[in-house]
Amino acid sequence: MMESLAQLEVLCERLYNSQDSAERAHAENTLKCFSVNADYIPQCQYILDNALTPYALMLASSSLLKQVTEHSLSLQLRLDIRNYLVNYLAKRGPELQPFVVGSLIQLLCRITKFGWFDDDKFRDVVKESISFLSQATSEHYAIGLKILNQLVCEMNQPNPGLPSTHHRRVACSFRDLSLFQIFHISVTSLHQLKNDVINRLQELALSLSLKCLSFDFVGTSVDESSEDFGTVQIPASWKPVLEDFSTMQIFFDYYTISKPPISKEALECLVRLASVRRSLFTTDATRSKYLAHLMTGTKEILKTGAGLADHDNYHEFCRLLGRFRVNYQLSELVNMEGYSEWIRLVAEFTSKSLQSWQWASTSVYYLLGLWSRLVSSVPYLKGDAPSLLDEFVPTITEGFISSRLDATQAGLPDDLSEHPLDNVELLQDQLDSFPYLCRFQYENSSLFLINIMEPILQTYTERAHLQAMDGGELSVLEAKLSWIVHIIAALLRVKQCTGCSSDSQEVIDAELSARVLRLVNVSDTGLHSQRYGESSKQRLDRAVLTFFQYFRKSYVGDQAMHSSKLYSRLSELLGLHDHLLLLDFFIRKIATNLKCYTESDEVVDHTLSLFLELASGYMTGKLLLKLETVKFIIANHTKEHFPFLEEYRSSRSRTTFYYTIGWLIFLEDSPVLFKSSMDSLLQVFITLGATSDAMFRTDSVKYKLIGLMRDLRGIAMATNSRRTYGLLFDWIYPAHMPILLKGISHWADTPEVTTPLLKFVAEFVLNKAQRLTFDSSSPNGILLFREVSKVLVAYGSRVLSLPNPADIYAFKYKGIWIALTILARALAGNYVNFGVFELYGDRALADALDIALKMTLAIPLADILAYRKLTKAYFAFLEVLFSSHLVFLLNLDTNTFMHIVGSLESGLKGLDGGISSQCASAIDNLASYYFNNITMGEAPNSPAAVNLARHVSECPNMFPEILKTLFEIVLFEDLGNQWSLSRPMISLILVNEQIFTDLKAHILSSQPSDQHQRLSPCFDKLMADVNRSLDSKNRDKFTQNLTIFRNDFRVK
Repeated sequence: MMESLAQLEVLCERLYNSQDSAERAHAENTLKCFSVNADYIPQCQYILDNALTPYALMLASSSLLKQVTEHSLSLQLRLDIRNYLVNYLAKRGPELQPFVVGSLIQLLCRITKFGWFDDDKFRDVVKESISFLSQATSEHYAIGLKILNQLVCEMNQPNPGLPSTHHRRVACSFRDLSLFQIFHISVTSLHQLKNDVINRLQELALSLSLKCLSFDFVGTSVDESSEDFGTVQIPASWKPVLEDFSTMQIFFDYYTISKPPISKEALECLVRLASVRRSLFTTDATRSKYLAHLMTGTKEILKTGAGLADHDNYHEFCRLLGRFRVNYQLSELVNMEGYSEWIRLVAEFTSKSLQSWQWASTSVYYLLGLWSRLVSSVPYLKGDAPSLLDEFVPTITEGFISSRLDATQAGLPDDLSEHPLDNVELLQDQLDSFPYLCRFQYENSSLFLINIMEPILQTYTERAHLQAMDGGELSVLEAKLSWIVHIIAALLRVKQCTGCSSDSQEVIDAELSARVLRLVNVSDTGLHSQRYGESSKQRLDRAVLTFFQYFRKSYVGDQAMHSSKLYSRLSELLGLHDHLLLLDFFIRKIATNLKCYTESDEVVDHTLSLFLELASGYMTGKLLLKLETVKFIIANHTKEHFPFLEEYRSSRSRTTFYYTIGWLIFLEDSPVLFKSSMDSLLQVFITLGATSDAMFRTDSVKYKLIGLMRDLRGIAMATNSRRTYGLLFDWIYPAHMPILLKGISHWADTPEVTTPLLKFVAEFVLNKAQRLTFDSSSPNGILLFREVSKVLVAYGSRVLSLPNPADIYAFKYKGIWIALTILARALAGNYVNFGVFELYGDRALADALDIALKMTLAIPLADILAYRKLTKAYFAFLEVLFSSHLVFLLNLDTNTFMHIVGSLESGLKGLDGGISSQCASAIDNLASYYFNNITMGEAPNSPAAVNLARHVSECPNMFPEILKTLFEIVLFEDLGNQWSLSRPMISLILVNEQIFTDLKAHILSSQPSDQHQRLSPCFDKLMADVNRSLDSKNRDKFTQNLTIFRNDFRVK
C-alpha cells in the first residue's frame, strides 16, 4: 500500500503542478475513480492519514467533496466522515498547507449542509468551532474562524446538486438556529483581537462579520456583484446586539486602526449596518440613536480624512454615505444633533471629490445620488429645522459642471476605451441624479450653465468662419460643448420636479434648448463641416442626438403636451413655434448626418435609431410625412445622396435605414408611392439580372447583392399587415426571385453574401401578425415555398461540399442555422397546404426536408450544442418536424432516426428552459403517435407506424431512457417549465407501463434505504385518477399529480 501511495503522490503532484496538459489529463483520468466510485472512500481516508505531500491530501479532500455532493451516501458514513474531519483538523490542521485546510473545511461544511435535516449531530459544527477558538494556539483559532466563514458561505450559496427549495429550507433553518450565534462570535472575536498583532485573525473575524451581514435573510438572492442592494433584512432577534453602541463602534475602530484590505472590509460591514431595515427599531428614539452613531462615525472620518487616500476605502466610504439616502429621510437627518456640521462636511467632501474627478469618477455617483435624494425630499419637509441644502446644493451643481469642463481642458486620455463621452448610455446613467440637483434651484443653475455655454458657443461660432485653425483647440471646444449638451439632455429627461412651477421650468428648458439648437445650426457650417472624421466632433453629434431623443420624449409627439410654454419661448428665440417645425429641424439634422458621416458607424447608427424612433411613433410618423425633407429621403435613398450606403462596413446600418423608410412608406396606403420609392432597388435588380454568369463573381456584383439584400430585409421587416406584405410580395415575385437563386448559387462559399441573403429570406417567410394570408384561391403560399425550397437546396448542396475551414461557425454553421430557421418558419407559417406537393408529385417539400436533414447531420451534436444560435435554430426546426412532418422522420433509417431522438434527449438536459420545452413537445408528439397508432391500434397499419415499431424494436431502450431523463430532471433539477415536461411523461408512461414500473424500482434503489418506505407511495399517488388516454383533461390531471409528487419526493 505504501509503495502505491508513493506512486499516487507523484500522480497528484503532476495533476496540480504539471505544465504539460497531456500529463495533467493522464493524471486526472487515472485518479478519477476516487471522486466517482463510492468504494474508494476508505482509500481517501487512508491517504489523509498517511500521505506526506499536500497534493495527495488535496486529492483525497476534493474527491470526498465530489462524492458527498453528487452521490447519496448513507447517513452513518456521512456522520463518520464528519467526525473524522473535525478530529483531523484539530490534530493536524495547524501543520497543513492553507489550501488543504480550506478544502477540508469546505468538505466539512458541505456535509453539514447536505445533512442538516438528517441528524442533529450535523448541527454541532458551531459548537465544535467554538472549541477551536478556545484552544491556546492562534492556528486553532484561525481554523475555527475559517470553519465559520466557510459555513456561512456554504449555507448562503445554492449548490448545483441540491434543489433550490431544499437549499432555502436549510438556509432558513441555519439562519434561525445558528447565524446570530456566529455573528455574535465574530463581534466578540473582533473585540478580543483589537490589540492583536496577528492581522490574519482580525481579517478572518471581520470577513465573518461581513458574511453574516451579507446573508440572504429572506431568500431574495441579491446579486452580490451589483454595487447596490436593498435594505438588509436582519431578523428581530439580532436587535439587542445592533442597538448596542459597541457593535457599530468596533467597525469604525477597525477602520481607523487598520490598513487595506481590512479597513475596506470594516467599511463594507458599516455599509450593511447602514442598510438595516427600519422596522427593526421599534421606537423612533432607538432609530435616531442608531443614526446618530452612524453620523458621528462618518463625521470623524470626514474631519480627519483617515484612510481615504486609498482608492478602495474611498469608494466604499462613498457607498456608505450613499446609503444614508436609501434608509433615512431628510426629516430625520435634519433633526439630528450635529446635522449642520455633518452636511457641511459631506458637501466639502463632495466638492473635493468633483475636483479629483478622474480618480473618483465611479464613486462620485453615490454622493450625487445622496444629494439628489435629499433635494427630492425638500417639498415634504415639515418643521423649522433648516435643511441647509439651499446653501450647499448650488455649489455642488456648479462644481459638477465646472469639473466636467476642466477635465476636458486637462485633456483626457484620447484612448477610445477610456473616454467618458464615448459610452452614451453609461454616461446618461451616470448623469441620472444630477438633474434633480440642477432643478432644485433651476433658475440659478440654468443661468450658471448659460453663462458658461454662451462664450464657448460664441467662440465655436466664430471659428466656423475661419479658413483653418488649430484642431486641438477645436477639439477642446467640442468636448466642452458635448458635456454641456449631455447635461441639458439629462435635464430634459427628468422634465418636471415636484414642488417647482412647471411653467417657469418650461421657459428655462426653452432657454437651454434654444442654445443647443443654435449650436446644431452652427456645427454643420464653415470649417466645422470639414471635421466629420474627428472623434471630438463625432462625440458632439452623439450628444446632440441624445438631446433630440430626450427633447422628443418630453415635448414632441405622442405623449407630449401641445400647449407648452416652451414653444412660445422657442418661437421668440428661434421662430420654432410647434411640433412640426421642430421635427423638421430634427430630420434636417438626421439627413445631414447621414449625408456627411461615412467614417463613424456610431454616429450613423445613433442617427438611424433616432430616425426610426420618430418614424415609428404613431403621431410623429404621420407628422413626418408632411415634411419635404422626409419626402426627399423616401424618393432619393441612394448612395449619391447618402454616401454611408456605399461604405461596406456600414452595410448593417442599411437594414435599419430601409426599415425606417419602409415604415414611412407603409404609413400611406399608396401602391404608387411604394412602387416609386422602390425604384432605386429595382434598378439594382435589373443590373444584376442583366449580368452574365461569367461576370457574377466580381466584387461590384458582390457588394451590390449584399446591399440589396440588407435593404430588402429592412423593407420586409416594415411590412406588418396583409396589405403591405402583399405589395412587397407582388413586387418581388415572380420577376426578381431568380436573382436570389443566382446569388446563392454563385456565392455559396462566401458568408458575407449568403448571410444577408438568407436573413432576408428568413424575414420574408416569417408570418408575423398574420401578414402572409393570401386569398383562398391564391396559390401564392405554395409558390413562395417552392422558391424557398430552391434557395435552400442550392445553398445546402453547395455548402456541404465545401471543405471545413478554420472558422467553421462563420463559414458554415451560421448559414446552416439561418437556413434551418427559414425552413422552420415556412413549415410553421400556416400558409401552405403541404399535402399538395406529394399529391401532384412536386419534390419541393421533400427536397427541402432532405437537404435540411443532411445539413443537420453534417454537424456533430457537440457543435450544435456549443453554438447558442445554432442550438436554438436546430431545436426549433426539430419541434416543427415532429409536430407537422413526423412521417418524414419515421421513414428515415433507424440510425439516423435514433441520432435525432438522442439529440432531443441532450436538449432536454440543457440549461435553457425554452429549448427543453421544444424537445419535450417533440418527444410528446412522437410518443403520442406511438400510443395512438401502435399501443392502442389493432396492428400497425400505415407504413410510418410500421417504421416506428421497427425503430423501437431495434432500440428498445429509447423510450425508457428518455422517461428516466425526464424523471431525473423533474425530481432533481430546479425548473421553470414543469408543465411542458409533464406532457411527454404521461405519453411515455402510457406507451408501455412496464417501463414506468422498472423506472420506479430504479429510482427507489438510488435513494437511501431508510427513505424507501416514504417514497414508494409517492409513485402510486402519481398515477391516481389517471386513465389510459391522452385527452387534455387526463393530461392536466397528470400534471397536477406530478407537482404534488415532486414536492413530496423532494421533502427530506
